Amino acid sequence: MSRTNPLRRISRDAAERRGAPHRRLQIGFLLIAIVLSVFAGRLIQLQGLDPKAYAQMAAAEGSQVVTLPARRGEILDRNGEALAESVDGRMVIADPAVTAKVAPELATFLAQELGVDYFETLARLRVEGSRYQYVARQVPASKAEKVVADAKERFAEDDRPFVGLATERDPVRVYPNRDVAANVIGFLAENGEKGAKAAIVGRAGLEDAFDTFLSGKDGEARYDMGAGNRIPLGENTMTPAVDGKDLRTTIDRDLQFYAQRVLQQTVERSDGESGIAVIMDSRTGQLLALADYPTYDVSDPYEYPKERYTSSALTDVFEPGSVGKVLTISSLVDAGLAFKEQKLKVPGRLNRQDRPIGDYWDHGTLRLTLAGVMAKSSNVGTVLAADQFKRGQLRSYLLAFGLGSQTGVGLGGESKGIVPQGAAWTSQVGDRVAFGQSLSVNAVQMTAAVNTIANGGVRVDPSLVTGSALTDEGRTVGSDSARTRRVISEAAATETMLMMERVLDPEEGVAPRAAVPGYRVAGKTGTAQRVVDGRYDGSTSVSFAGFAPADDPRFTIYVVVHAPRSGSGGGSVAGPAFSKLMSYTLRRYGVPPTGAKPNQTPVEW
Repeated sequence: MSRTNPLRRISRDAAERRGAPHRRLQIGFLLIAIVLSVFAGRLIQLQGLDPKAYAQMAAAEGSQVVTLPARRGEILDRNGEALAESVDGRMVIADPAVTAKVAPELATFLAQELGVDYFETLARLRVEGSRYQYVARQVPASKAEKVVADAKERFAEDDRPFVGLATERDPVRVYPNRDVAANVIGFLAENGEKGAKAAIVGRAGLEDAFDTFLSGKDGEARYDMGAGNRIPLGENTMTPAVDGKDLRTTIDRDLQFYAQRVLQQTVERSDGESGIAVIMDSRTGQLLALADYPTYDVSDPYEYPKERYTSSALTDVFEPGSVGKVLTISSLVDAGLAFKEQKLKVPGRLNRQDRPIGDYWDHGTLRLTLAGVMAKSSNVGTVLAADQFKRGQLRSYLLAFGLGSQTGVGLGGESKGIVPQGAAWTSQVGDRVAFGQSLSVNAVQMTAAVNTIANGGVRVDPSLVTGSALTDEGRTVGSDSARTRRVISEAAATETMLMMERVLDPEEGVAPRAAVPGYRVAGKTGTAQRVVDGRYDGSTSVSFAGFAPADDPRFTIYVVVHAPRSGSGGGSVAGPAFSKLMSYTLRRYGVPPTGAKPNQTPVEW
């Protein structure tokens, strides 16, 4: 009987032990190959044999569209200071598939935390078939994130966080200066659409007029949904947002602030109803300040009447009163029909057609020069001088000064005023137009007309935007597109300025309180009856328009106060406000006095 070699048996046992893991490794590789083959086969099926399988699922459940908000351009003052800007914010969105079952409680929570409407929010939280509904726009980032975080805890179930709310980028519009230039800037509001189509659009002022320019174009992310999730192989596309452009205005923020405060004090101290102050660069026509009172806080517009949202300096029209005499007399001089020392006998009353014409003060026959007619603001003297016009001549001049036409500065709702024409221009109407009644203007329009005298007889279009920008109406506006045209000769403008300077003379003029110490100033008062609801209601509009330095004009300012207390006049109410505004503006821009003394053109003969 043979015996097994012990060494051979040990060798065989070792080989068997080495073979066991080797077989396991082979089996492992085989299993991995099988799994990969299954995945590869499924991939071939989806991509090659049935590429629209998930698209069909998406058709049944729908596509998901997410708006990618564009950054809205800033509205800046002339020095680059922000009047309106966009800061980091969020859109709070809901997934109705999750929120529907807790909709009442969640709507109450959101209404309390975000100030949204309860019933509208409740409806959005319950929209069937939707996975995306916005519930609040332009929420400060920190606040939005806190609301979502609180909701995750408050509405959690079985220790699972609530996932029905989320946030997405949505810049917040802020107005750091509150009421400063509010009537010019405007504000934003929802466009009235519901759900994902809702958008924030300009509601008033520049925000409205240049909405497309400022807003840019929102982007969009679109992806297909199936079984409540994104389908990887569905149609997933993204169009990036195009940010809006910044809009730089001609407004000087600090000067605007000061103008609004002076105007407010002036209206309140005179017991007036409202007021307007316009400050213009005489050489360029740029509007440095456009103040309205009363105004509103643009950060909280819905607390104020809608009537305050617009700039009354452009939308409201009124009779300019005796400020209109500047245009009448300068036109006479330009036409060669009058000169500053022309002698006129001015009776206390002038009997004309339907009613007699008188002056604001009782007097007998006065021996006034044309400069005296201007200095003392005589209606009778102005009508006598205007008798020299040929038929239609005064109207042609007024139109050339810009009356009866929109200024086109870019804000919506501008009124063009009324200059009578055709049969409406009777001889009686012509008499009243000569001293600033029976026609209507807006404040910016009248400022530009008076500024024509300051600018040597050349009218320059007023502008509210530096450079150029496209309004939503498709018009290009701005300082780059401002046009000029000669209305009267330079000599006529200079002669008119000399007559206007006599208005502020402490002995001979009607507005010494409009003077600016150290500077020569040319100006004119205005007092006119107000038309309210189609009739004269017994109240007046008082005003003062002028420019300085008179012999080298830099700024033109127009102040108007509607319905001040009885007996108020342009010299006593608007004149002091003009003085404050002009003094501040000249100092702010470092304009030194010319050193010349006021002219002494005689006012009587």
